[in-house]
Amino acid sequence: MRSSSLIRAVVVALAAIFAAVACGTGGTQSAGSVKVIAVWTGQEQAAFMAVVKPFTDSTGIKISYESTRDEDAILTSRVAAGNPPDLAAAPSPQLLTQFAKQGKVVALNDAVDVNALQQSTAKTWVDLGEPLHDGKLYQIFSWAAVKGLIWYDPKNFSAKGYNVPNSWDSLQALQTTIKGAGTTPWCITVNSGSASGWPASDWLKEIVLSQSGPDVYDKWVAGTQKWTSPEIKQAWQTFGQILGPNDANVYGGSQYVLATDFGAVGTPMFASPPKCYMLNQASFITSFFTSANPALQAGTDFNFFPLPDLSSQFTGAHVVAGDSWSMFHETSQAKQLIKYLTTADAQAIWVKRGGKLAVNKQVNLNDYPDVLSKESAQIIVNTQIAKYDATDNMPADMRSAAWKGLLDFIQNQSKLDSILKSLDTVQASAYKS
Repeated sequence: MRSSSLIRAVVVALAAIFAAVACGTGGTQSAGSVKVIAVWTGQEQAAFMAVVKPFTDSTGIKISYESTRDEDAILTSRVAAGNPPDLAAAPSPQLLTQFAKQGKVVALNDAVDVNALQQSTAKTWVDLGEPLHDGKLYQIFSWAAVKGLIWYDPKNFSAKGYNVPNSWDSLQALQTTIKGAGTTPWCITVNSGSASGWPASDWLKEIVLSQSGPDVYDKWVAGTQKWTSPEIKQAWQTFGQILGPNDANVYGGSQYVLATDFGAVGTPMFASPPKCYMLNQASFITSFFTSANPALQAGTDFNFFPLPDLSSQFTGAHVVAGDSWSMFHETSQAKQLIKYLTTADAQAIWVKRGGKLAVNKQVNLNDYPDVLSKESAQIIVNTQIAKYDATDNMPADMRSAAWKGLLDFIQNQSKLDSILKSLDTVQASAYKS
């Protein structure tokens, strides 16, 4: 009898142990899954899957990931059909804000510890997650990028005796010098499927903020600063100075600019001999550099300097952007994943792989893989005037029209007045919905 009782006790104990291990390591099918839609493909998708692997390993919750470059259309149609994902990550918080206004996403106050979030994340990012100003958190941000960075190859600069410009005038002088030597100064590419044009809008946002300041910038985002206003028109004209007459300052001309994927912007700059010497892109572009050419080394083969100030009155202004998340289905699994994505441990995984900056302030600077990414992270921390990406914060119709207007401008700068008038018309209706 004692032997039989002992055997039964051991069996029960082992069963409990195996059940606990299965729950902790994902060995049970009952842990469930989370359906996620985002825009990341290629190396970025691989980085995201690396982020969620420890989550799956520890919880058993599987991630069903779907990538689309046409996220606005796909997500809108899915929501309308009653078939949204559990979670969506978007490069534009405005898209998810629209769903919040429609009551289509779930408040995250019960999914995350808001007090802890406020301690680990700058107030700017928390405030952006509360777009309805009703005390509810509808979005969280996981990673960020700083925009307005001018990338160049230090070896090419050294070979030509070019100095890194420290003012707008010296940038213009360098542009003239490069062009006079027979090479186009700039590489610009703007193709991104249905979102084509956004890389050109990055130029415009930085120029508006640096040239006319945060008040004009905020009114522009809010739809109260007309596109035909002198300040916004001046920004377009300044961008035109970069493009040059008939896009003569840009490698490949307008057709190449419009047809080439944004991620391939650096390819001509790293050619031998170089076909351009500078490009403007956010901090994430380094992952595209190294994906195309793994031999490239940060600091040696590519470096950056911030776009020089256009007005000393607004020194230190930078545009930033980030990846925002919203929850469409309130499941235990989705809530656990959202909470995980706010942690320093989760954000550090992508940081270590390069191409992303952490929103969580507790991520150690030593986690950044190179000196350039550390410098980018410090820019976000030290920026005196930080504003979120303007077109990403505009209504969808306005954002799309702005991107389309920039494509038209690149093709024919003489159409500027008609482009701006058309954007005023869109502005008058886009902010009413």
